[in-house]
Amino acid sequence: MTIKELIIYGTKKIKENDIENANLQAKIILLNLIKQSKQYLIINQEEKISEDIEEKYKKDINKIIDGIPIQYITKNQEFMKLNFYVDKNVLIPQPDTEILVEEVINISKKLENIKILDICTGSGAIAITLAKYIKDSKIYATDISKEAIKIASKNAKKNKVKEQITFLVSDMFNKIPNQNFDIIVSNPPYIEKNVINNLPKQVKNEPYIALNGGKDGLDFYKIISNNAYKFLNSDGYLCLEIGYNQKNYVIKLLENTNKYKDIYCKKDLANNDRIIIARKKV
Repeated sequence: MTIKELIIYGTKKIKENDIENANLQAKIILLNLIKQSKQYLIINQEEKISEDIEEKYKKDINKIIDGIPIQYITKNQEFMKLNFYVDKNVLIPQPDTEILVEEVINISKKLENIKILDICTGSGAIAITLAKYIKDSKIYATDISKEAIKIASKNAKKNKVKEQITFLVSDMFNKIPNQNFDIIVSNPPYIEKNVINNLPKQVKNEPYIALNGGKDGLDFYKIISNNAYKFLNSDGYLCLEIGYNQKNYVIKLLENTNKYKDIYCKKDLANNDRIIIARKKV
C-alpha cells in the first residue's frame, strides 16, 4: 500500500469506531513508524510502504480502536514544548496541568535558590519542566510507583535536567527527607472511584492508581493538606491541581487545618477551576 492508501485505511477504521480526530491519529501512527515529518507525508503520498511497516501500522490502528491512547503507542507526549516518554505505567501529561506549572514558575520569580517538592510525579512532567524553566532550582520528585520513578528519571536525562532532580520512591510524604521546601506541588489522583468506570476507554487504559482519588476523589488532598505544611518553609507555597468540581472541598480541607493562608484558585483555558495555591502560615 502507498502512504495515501494507508492513511485512508487508518482514518476509515478509526472513524468507524466513533473515535475523534481519526485522520490526525492515522497520520501520527504512520509518522511514528516511518520516522518522518508531516511534510514528508504530503510530498510522498504515492510512496509504497514496506509490508513490515504496513503490518505494524494495522496493528497500531487496532490498538487505537481498542482504546489504547495514541501516546502509549508512540511512547511520546509533548508538554510545555518538551517531549516526554510515556507508557502504561504513567499518566499522560495534559495541557490543563500547564496552568499549574506556569503558576509555580511565576511564584518562583519572587524566590532564590528554590527547593521544590513534586508529589505524585508520574512521568516527571511537572518536576522536569520546572527544572528546565527555573534554572537555580533544586527539586525532589516522588511517586509510589517504582516504574513511574524509572520513567521520570529517564525523562529527566532526556531533557538534560537530571542533575537538578532527586527522584524518590515514596508513598506520599513517607520517605521525604526532613527538610523545608519553598514550594510543594502536586497533581494527585483526584477522580472519584465510582466515576472511573464511566470514563472514555482511552482514559481507563491509563494507570488506575494514578486516577483513583477514593470515594469522594479527595483522599490525596486530605493527606497533602494535613502534612504539606510540615515540609514547607515559613510562607512556603502549596500548589495543587484539582478536578473541575473540587475547588470548595479542597479549600475547606486547607482552611480546616488552620495551617494555610492566602488561598486562591485559578481556572484553565476551558474556564474550569483547575489549580489551588496556598501559603503556609508563619
